[in-house]
Amino acid sequence: MFTVEERDHLRERLLARAEADADVVGAAFTGSHAVGEGDRWSDTDLVLAVRGDLTPTLERWTGWLYDDLGARHHWDLRVGAAVIRVFLLPGWLEIDLTFAPEAEFGPRGPQWRTVFGRPRPLEPFAPPDGDTLVGLLWHHALHARVCVERARWWQAEHWISALRDHVVALACLRLGHPAAHAKGAHLLPDDLSTALESTLVRSLTAAELHRALDATIDVVTAELERSRPEHAPRLAPMLAELANTPPGTCR
Repeated sequence: MFTVEERDHLRERLLARAEADADVVGAAFTGSHAVGEGDRWSDTDLVLAVRGDLTPTLERWTGWLYDDLGARHHWDLRVGAAVIRVFLLPGWLEIDLTFAPEAEFGPRGPQWRTVFGRPRPLEPFAPPDGDTLVGLLWHHALHARVCVERARWWQAEHWISALRDHVVALACLRLGHPAAHAKGAHLLPDDLSTALESTLVRSLTAAELHRALDATIDVVTAELERSRPEHAPRLAPMLAELANTPPGTCR
């Protein structure tokens, strides 16, 4: 694994290259490093403001990362007109490089530190939609139960785990914690965290999967009553039907 010194040296090289690149007119750190909350394991998130067409700059930087820094792989995530290119370097160094048009160079959340350039005022990223999360909860609960009935153990485990992920997101949304990728899960109250532990699947058997699904439905129902009480009266009895029907008796 990389050392802190290796990661910090890499950040210095990235900034030096950004400042020397005539097509890069701004740079900013995002993520935990931007607000002084990084730790020994933090990766590097750097946003570059690019003048004109992104493609030449993106490909030029990609070649440099492979040829000079020994990159092993990369993949892309598009956000609006920007491209986040995620690189893996030796020692498991991860670099998330965002190539953004000048007009989209600016903070969309509190984790932002401008190094140079002029950031623009941008709308913050929207949090997950609560009603969509509610829909995913009942959808995943139904499909988890169907997979148990079909003896598709791995698929059942997949839906139960996904169901747990979405109830965590809904709880984080209610409490004002980061809701994406379980980033606020460690901030949930102890009683909810304890209840969530019971939703973990311990073995791929019908009885265990049914038990884990029942436990997850209990957590989902309780969270619906707290987060979306307008939906709970209609959905709670239906969720209870999935949990209370013995395995092998669904028709």
